[in-house]
Amino acid sequence: MSQTPDTIVHLMRHGEVHNPEGVLYGRRDGFHLSDLGTRMAEKVASSLEGRDIVHLRVSPLERAQETAAPLAMAQGLDVTTDPRIIESTNVFEGERFAEGDGALRKPANWRYLWNPWRPSWGEPYKEVVGRMMAAVHDAREAAAGHEAVLVSHQLPIWITRLHVEGRSFLHDPRRRQCTLCSLTSLHFVGDRLTQVSYSEPAGDLIPVTDKKAPFSAGGAPEEKRP
Repeated sequence: MSQTPDTIVHLMRHGEVHNPEGVLYGRRDGFHLSDLGTRMAEKVASSLEGRDIVHLRVSPLERAQETAAPLAMAQGLDVTTDPRIIESTNVFEGERFAEGDGALRKPANWRYLWNPWRPSWGEPYKEVVGRMMAAVHDAREAAAGHEAVLVSHQLPIWITRLHVEGRSFLHDPRRRQCTLCSLTSLHFVGDRLTQVSYSEPAGDLIPVTDKKAPFSAGGAPEEKRP
């Protein structure tokens, strides 16, 4: 018999970023939400009106802070900035990934793609999970009996979901179920995770180009198949 969760921790991805050059921005400063991204954040805040959210924890990057702002205002919450839920590191940061002239077409970059399990181009997945889950459990304790929101980034959220569901880290980035301003919700009974759910409160605002992107602007390139 399933048990009713007493605490829910929502992992929220940030909204659309103004990035006309198609740069893999990673942890770089100066990348802010676009006008559409702000509308996405506002729509999520509106959709969560009336929910029992008592704790808000946010990545230090501008796009995450700006995504959290409407929710903080609507719920009257203080923002806890948590570097543990920041974007993953990536050797391709600052390069463009446009078709025809992207970073993956440069032979000098191919040496980074040899190990998709680690991955060899960035922060090891196990390290991502370690820091994300530490933040999740701190948020669960802070919001015990209520709900918490962590505003983070696509790759850390997706890798965390693969971990809690016992799935392989090896995946195709085009198939990540983690669209802009989506909520990956972890349901706990006490300290035990009992369910993972997913929703897209701003799904109707997501551009078709984002849904079909081969990789996220802060994540990893498409992994090579074994």
